[in-house]
Amino acid sequence: MSASIFLGTGGGQRQQLLLKRANRHGLVAGATGTGKTVTLQVLAEGFSRAGVPVFFPDMKGDVAGMALPGSPEAKTHEPFTRRAAELGIEPYTYADNPVVLWDLFGQQGHPVRTTVSEMGPLLLARLMGLNETQEGVLNVAFRYADEKGLLVLDLKDLQQLLAYCADNAAELATRFGNVTKPTVGAIQRQLLTLESQGGAHFFGEPALDINDMIATEPDGRGRINILAADRLMQAPRLYSTFLLWLLSELFEELPEVGDPDKPRLVFFFDEAHLLFNEAPRALLERVEQVVRLIRSKGVGVYFCTQNPVDIPDTVAGQLGNRIQHALRAFTPKDQKAVRAAAETFRPNPAIDVRAAITELKVGEALVSLLDAQGAPTPVERTLIAPPVGRVGPLAEGERKVLLATSPVAGHYEETVDRESAFEILSAHAEARAAEAEAAREAKEAERQAREKARAEAAAARAYRQSPQGRAEAELARVATSVGRSMANQVGRSLVRGILGGLFRGR
Repeated sequence: MSASIFLGTGGGQRQQLLLKRANRHGLVAGATGTGKTVTLQVLAEGFSRAGVPVFFPDMKGDVAGMALPGSPEAKTHEPFTRRAAELGIEPYTYADNPVVLWDLFGQQGHPVRTTVSEMGPLLLARLMGLNETQEGVLNVAFRYADEKGLLVLDLKDLQQLLAYCADNAAELATRFGNVTKPTVGAIQRQLLTLESQGGAHFFGEPALDINDMIATEPDGRGRINILAADRLMQAPRLYSTFLLWLLSELFEELPEVGDPDKPRLVFFFDEAHLLFNEAPRALLERVEQVVRLIRSKGVGVYFCTQNPVDIPDTVAGQLGNRIQHALRAFTPKDQKAVRAAAETFRPNPAIDVRAAITELKVGEALVSLLDAQGAPTPVERTLIAPPVGRVGPLAEGERKVLLATSPVAGHYEETVDRESAFEILSAHAEARAAEAEAAREAKEAERQAREKARAEAAAARAYRQSPQGRAEAELARVATSVGRSMANQVGRSLVRGILGGLFRGR
């Protein structure tokens, strides 16, 4: 296999991305309609042919078609045929690509899931848009779950855990700091919003096995993992947080390999500005750390955005391979972006980079790649090579065939709901409710007994005070007096009889 990927021709030279430097990350930028998506497809196909797996979000539903070969008869492919001739690519043959389809919602691809515990409180706070106080309480909930060994797998587990925190806010506050019911309630409301956006599909089991993405086919080609993101883009925070979670999982799971001869995986992050918009400082630091260190795990990250200034300088400085398509310069803001983009390239005396950025045709780009020593090459105006797979969407029938014949077919379709925090805390809550109900019933029975005794005593007093009661009481008194008198007389008679008998006998 080749040690490089042919991107196109510029300045009379072949522009080739060295696989050994591909894990030094990259940037593909350009306005809508300038050929950015086709360039990403060319990169993905090149990595796959080199045996490198790829992760690729399909933002508009028009990337998955690369699973099938392009057609020279299709009008959409006529420009590619002409471009191949212009670049001297002989022969230019169309080919399919080993694509595996994924979808957080499980409709256009295999379901992608993780557990709430694996995502962690930092990313969940970002996902739900929590403030610092709410994020602190969420951390307390996770800390409690860890201490008690509770599995927090899906959103109902998290909801039940939060309900427990609300019911025991005072107890938790004495151990972990301020925890209030209103704050817990605010988190629960955000959790409901996340569920309404489809977030519940993402959390649960079976969770994604990273090894199913980092795989090669029997013919040696790397697997191209395409995520259906057209619907996901309706919840941009879910989209960006999911991609960051996936990057973090790669960072945590993969061993250190240094600078391999080729990457273990190439990760495309399309619409990258969504990751950095309104991101708190802690999250930005996490992104910077992952991008900086993940290359030593053999993973290359390629950010794709319309405007290169969307990428923070701390991240942009780590992107060694750069492909810049045309930018518009209609407004002062646009002109500032053009200047900023031009200044990121290693100068080439033969090119006025600032002017060229606004003049590039569709399929052209300014390209600067890392050389064998890891230094950026001078920027060149480059005509990008055409792809070999189909450019465009899949038909519904084609997608079904791909899913049915996929190497991971049947692995993720059925959800698993094992005993976790929801069941344990629900049982605990039911037991406490039963105890409380039993105590309430016992207290109520005791109260009723006291009420009955008081009522009987009051009735007795009332009866004694009535005429009939007084008569009966007097009769009872007389009867008692008579009885006592008779008893006394009988007693005296007996005594006299006994004594008389004794004296007579004497």
